[in-house]
Amino acid sequence: MVFKRTLNRNVLLILLLFVLAANYTLYHTAFGNLTLPENTNIMVVASMIDLALIAPLLFLGWKRKLNWKNLFLGIAGGLVLVRFLIPMEYLAPFEAITWFGFAVEGGFLLLEILVLVSLFQYMPNIVRSVKESSLPVLYSFSTAVEKQVKSYQIIRVICSEMLMFYYAFTTWRKKPPVGPTMFTLHQKSSLIAFQIMLIHATVLEMVGLHWLFHDKSVVLSIIMLVLNVYTVIFFLGDIQAVRHNPLVVSEENIYVSLGLMKRMKINLSDIEEIIEEPEQLKQKLSKDTIDFIARDMEEVHPDVILKLKQPVEATLIMGMKKQVSKVAIRVDDPMRFKQVLKDKMENR
Repeated sequence: MVFKRTLNRNVLLILLLFVLAANYTLYHTAFGNLTLPENTNIMVVASMIDLALIAPLLFLGWKRKLNWKNLFLGIAGGLVLVRFLIPMEYLAPFEAITWFGFAVEGGFLLLEILVLVSLFQYMPNIVRSVKESSLPVLYSFSTAVEKQVKSYQIIRVICSEMLMFYYAFTTWRKKPPVGPTMFTLHQKSSLIAFQIMLIHATVLEMVGLHWLFHDKSVVLSIIMLVLNVYTVIFFLGDIQAVRHNPLVVSEENIYVSLGLMKRMKINLSDIEEIIEEPEQLKQKLSKDTIDFIARDMEEVHPDVILKLKQPVEATLIMGMKKQVSKVAIRVDDPMRFKQVLKDKMENR
């Protein structure tokens, strides 16, 4: 069943690429120009249907986000693509239609700007809620934002970036939290050492590429410099997020994260089964499983897999969401973790 769904998605992606490639070839290659009829209006209309209707349907089907709102935005985006892909000498009779796409996308951009303004308008209340919360900032900040501002994707992206800068620059003098119900995930792995190695490699790359491109293209060298600086800041923030956010087992929930890459809250009442048999733990994880395992130089396996009664939402990088049915966890003190988890579930 999973293989069939994957195959269907791959077919949709192949068809989408075929539609885009066919229309690009038609208007931007010598072969395509030879096949165009003298009256190009019919061909242009067919291309507009391809790019503004068929392509969005295929893309949304591939992303599994097909609904009326996304379809409306997809059609508008397709009309914008039409404007750039079809030369104006052919598109001139239908130019007015493409402005609809620009109007919709412009309105959507304006809405996102207004949402961002509202985010910063409520920022004092958000900061106050974070300071009053007993949860780590990684969780309390997102919760406070969702209470104050409607959860749009742009908001989740901005919040993800703010968390990155917070951990990268403001947490170095703070001590990581410790407690009887807190469990680190990274201390018995080479995760942080590997990230430090990546930082060194990025800095060397930054110096080398900046020197290489500076004389040839100042703009390109600046772009590469900005991207590399951002990468270093991300790794620094991720290291600190890993150190300052151990797994926490409270009376009602489990709060588990692996740096800035992924995090989730699991209600103890949502746990159907705790899988800890070695044979099952060594099996390949299914696609509906999220893992909180600090990568090491050698292959490692989870200490437990929590099977959930129903799919639960996990937050990934850039605030993206994913529904998962199983959670694979590896901690530095597995025996104590299992005992605390079982005690909490028995006392509920």
